[in-house]
Amino acid sequence: MAHQSLSFQGVENADQVNRITTALMMLDGVDSVEVGRHGAEVEGHARREALIKAVQSLNLGIEVK
Repeated sequence: MAHQSLSFQGVENADQVNRITTALMMLDGVDSVEVGRHGAEVEGHARREALIKAVQSLNLGIEVK
């Protein structure tokens, strides 16, 4: 199982964390996710580009790396 880390800037509240968690868990190939205000740890075989795109599609105004 592959492990990937994402980092965030601009996450301000628990609602945003919950929305990011849900978006990432809905992706094919994601087995588990831990999301916090400063980033996420993702286990599974999803492509990094797909993870970033899923977070950006929420239009939360945060930066994802």
